[in-house]
Order: sequence, then C-alpha cells, then structure tokens
Amino acid sequence: QVELVESGGGTVQAGDSLSLSCASSGRASRDYAMAWFRQAPGKEREFVSAISRSSSNTVYQDSVKGRFTISRDNAKNTLYLQMTSLKPEDTAVYYCAARLAMSIRQTLTQRAEYRHWGQGTQVTVSS
Repeated sequence: QVELVESGGGTVQAGDSLSLSCASSGRASRDYAMAWFRQAPGKEREFVSAISRSSSNTVYQDSVKGRFTISRDNAKNTLYLQMTSLKPEDTAVYYCAARLAMSIRQTLTQRAEYRHWGQGTQVTVSS
C-alpha cells in the first residue's frame, strides 16, 4: 500500500511557472508507475502526464507538451511536475496517482488503471 500527498499548488499569473511534488509513503515508489491528472470545475478528471518506474518513458497530454515536465526521484519517493508557461486553462486540482507495475518501462494513461490517489493540490492561473 502507498499513500500519496501532493504539494506545491498555488495561484499564479499566466506565463508563470509552478512545480508540484507528490511524496509517497508506505511501499517504495520505485514499484509504481505514476502519473499526474487534473480536474477543473465541472469537468471530468483528465490525464496530464505519466512516467514509468525507471523514468525511461514519459507521456504527456497534447495540451501540456513542451510546457510540463514529469520526473521522479525514487530515492526520495517523490514525483514531480514542473509546469511552465501556465495558461488559465491549466487551472484545476492536480492529483498524483500510482499503480503497481511489473514492467519498469510501462506508462499508464487511463484513470481507471490507477489504484492509489492523493488528495490533490489546487493550481489557479489568472489571466
């Protein structure tokens, strides 16, 4: 079992940068494929980015490609999301998610594939 706690959210202006962290406890995070999702008011929770256990593979939603960077430090049991050139449409609650994965190269992009979720951190981007 793993517990996930996000941090780093806040209110910024369009064009600014923000870095999110997700600290995990319990079972070692190196055993998990991980991802970031987000949910804007009145919308479904959507995939943002995923990373494999070994960090060898990453996947991004088209709207964040070139602006967001996902990374992880398994020694620190921490997942990161570096966000740059933020836009008002990036406003949402951001969640980290984890799923035990046999392959060190597997990335998972579907919400239903993830078993463990954090409580979320709010990101607000003003125009």
